[in-house]
Formats: sequence, structure tokens, C-alpha cells
Amino acid sequence: MDKIVSLCKRRGFIFPDSAIYGGLANTWDFGPLGVELKNNIKKAWWKQIVQTREEVVGIDTAIIMNSKVWEASGHLQNFNDSLQECKSCHARFRHDYLEQGKYGEITKKNGKIVCPLCGGELGPAKKFNLLVKTFLGPVEDTAHQTFLRGETAQGIFINFKNILQSSRKQIPFGIAQIGKSFRNEITPGNFIFRTREFEQMELEYFVAPKEDEKWHQYWINKRLQWYLDLGINKNNIRLNPHKKEDLAHYAKACTDVEYKFPFSSDEWGELEGIANRTDYDLKTHQEHSGQDMNYFDDQTKQKYLPFVIEPSAGVERSMLAFLLDAYEEEETSQGKRTVLHLHPSLSPMKAAILPLLKNNKELISFSRDIFQSLQSYFMVDYDAVGSIGRRYRRQDEIGTPWCITVDHQSLEDKTVTIRDRDTMEQIRIKATEIKDWLKEKLEY
Repeated sequence: MDKIVSLCKRRGFIFPDSAIYGGLANTWDFGPLGVELKNNIKKAWWKQIVQTREEVVGIDTAIIMNSKVWEASGHLQNFNDSLQECKSCHARFRHDYLEQGKYGEITKKNGKIVCPLCGGELGPAKKFNLLVKTFLGPVEDTAHQTFLRGETAQGIFINFKNILQSSRKQIPFGIAQIGKSFRNEITPGNFIFRTREFEQMELEYFVAPKEDEKWHQYWINKRLQWYLDLGINKNNIRLNPHKKEDLAHYAKACTDVEYKFPFSSDEWGELEGIANRTDYDLKTHQEHSGQDMNYFDDQTKQKYLPFVIEPSAGVERSMLAFLLDAYEEEETSQGKRTVLHLHPSLSPMKAAILPLLKNNKELISFSRDIFQSLQSYFMVDYDAVGSIGRRYRRQDEIGTPWCITVDHQSLEDKTVTIRDRDTMEQIRIKATEIKDWLKEKLEY
């Protein structure tokens, strides 16, 4: 983890937020390479969930909604964690994490768990609502109080009938959304794994009530395979079905996709939950709003509230998993190198154009022409500073799949050398063929 955090700051993936003012606890900004990696993760998710599926459409809903949405959804009553505060150092901890030993080795005095930081006595467990409060308008009173959304899902549910009428979809069909959510976490931490501001990639897939278990298993398999297809080592990822007593208030069943994160000790952390939410959300919004949320099936001539299968993934957690899984330090004949073996579709830069010499005008001109010809199709880098070996190492470290070197032979026969990041093997092709070669490799 320390090496990933260092690399992310050094190479422009992730920076601490508000650093010039001393920072803000566990808040992060995504730099030039980080925003590209995040965008590529979201594009890959959108491609599987929306672009390649006829029955799924997208939506983008408001972050601040009528507070009655959260009352109806049960978040005001049930969206809680149990908090314990140390009476000595006033540090705060999640009660369930204390009992699970997630703050380190459990120490007890008189049969009670003590503060993991100072050994002091902990106060009683108190319920703590995770919704982030805010106010709309100039007056800060209860009449103007509302909340930043705790999940993107509710924006989908309240638009269910709008989507049904405008898109004319038939069950089964889905509505997908990527967007920011906010949770007043008691103990955020582990870099970008747990933060108070984060992005979710959520699908609400509406199915006939009697087909919920079939579709639940379908999406469990589908979502696990997505991570594997994008290069996650199968030994570092697993499925973890929830026990009945651990289910959320709305869920009939839920299975997490988990990754083996190297935190204080190797532990499995949730990347994504695939939940069977039944008809809970549509039913409760129907009851609270007075609006009919039923679906009429033209084939069976029946009217019913659909069940919902929800795959919900975190963008930042996925990003952290992809970075950790791709990171490698290896010995080569040219010495030690650090490399990110990111799947090419996720790599921030698809290729780097490297003129062999920075003071040769002909090489620079030819290299710039190639760079500019590719910019309209791919995110590409141009690097003319330092030795060619050093530039290769820089590109290896940020996960660039291919380096395109322009040398003296290029001026003679208009060919270039393409070096593969993972194998370090090199091939030579015509400069005019680079775009199509990259498109084929990236499956554009």
C-alpha cells in the first residue's frame, strides 16, 4: 500500500486534497493520470452494462433531492452505524469494527474492549446516521434541511415510471447510473478505499418477482467476470454471500465481490455488492408518494411491482484494486523496473511517442506528426526528456502499454519501433499503420 500511495502522488494519479492548507482528513484529488484511469474504469463499466445491452438505459439524477425521498427509502431510520468514542483521547470507532478487530489486535480490560489508540475506556455504542446533512436556501432551519445523496439508486427508483414511459422498455430491463454519493463515515481510511465522498456505478435491473433469484445469480456471475476480464488475478478476488442477519433492511439476498487488499494485514474488502432488493423501493415510494409504481405486463396481462437486482460498485475501490493488482517490481537484464500491468483499456495513456534524440529537428518533427495524428483517437503521451531507457521506465510505471520510438531508420523508411510494456519485446511497423494497429489491440 505504501508503494502504491507513493507512486500515485509521484506520478500524478492521486493527491491529498487541500494540501496547501494542511489537507482534509481522507479527502483526495485525482490528478492527470488518475482522472484518466477513473474515466476508463467508468467507460468499461458503462460498456458492459449499457452500451452492449439493448434492455438497459442510462440516467443522471440530482445529488440533492427532496428529503422525503430519504424518509421513504428508510435511510433516515435505518442508514446507521454504531459509534463508540474513547473517553480519554476522544477518537471514534465503529462498534462492529472494534469487535471484528479491524483496528488492530483487540485488547480488553474487565472484559470490555478498550481504545485501540490509547487503551482508554470506550463510551457506550450510539447509533450514527450516515447521511450528510445540508440546507437549501438562505435559512438554516429544519424546514430547509436536506441531504446529499447516500446512494445513486434512489434517483433511479423515483424515475422508474418516467423511464418506463419514455423508453418503452419491457421487463426485464435496467436503469444505470454513475455518480457521486456521500456518507458521513465514522472512520474513513485505507487511502481511497473508504471516503466520505465517492463515486458509485449502479444498475437497477427490474425483473418479474418469480425470476428474481435467476437474475440475481446471473448478475453475480456477470460482474465477477468483468473484474477478471480486466486483469484482476483470480486468486485475489472472491464472492462472499451475506448471512441473513447481515443483510440491509431492503435486501432478500446479497453477494459481495471482494478483493484481497493489503491493509494493516491482508483482508478481504468489498468492491461491489449485488443485492436482491425485492420490490422494497418501488413499494415504499408508491406508499409515500401516492404514485402508482406498478408495471403492466402486456403478455400476461398482469400488473405488479417488479423486483430489483442491484449490482453496485465503487469507482475508487475498483481503481485501488486495479492499481494494486497491476503493480509489480521486477528484475530485468537492464536492472530493476516498476511496472503497472494495467489492462490496456484501463491504462491512462494508450501509447507514448518517444523521439530517440531531443535535439534532432527531423526526429522531433516526425515524432510530433505521429503524436498529433493519434490524439484524435487515443490518449497518448509525448516524451522527449531523458535517455530512452529512462523514458521507457517512466511509461512502465504509469502503465502505458506501448512505447513508439522514432529513430534514424524512421527518417529513411518511415517505420517506427513499438515496445510492449509487459514483455519488453519490440516490433517494427510503418508509421502510417500505427493508428490501425492500436485500434486492433484496443478492440475499438
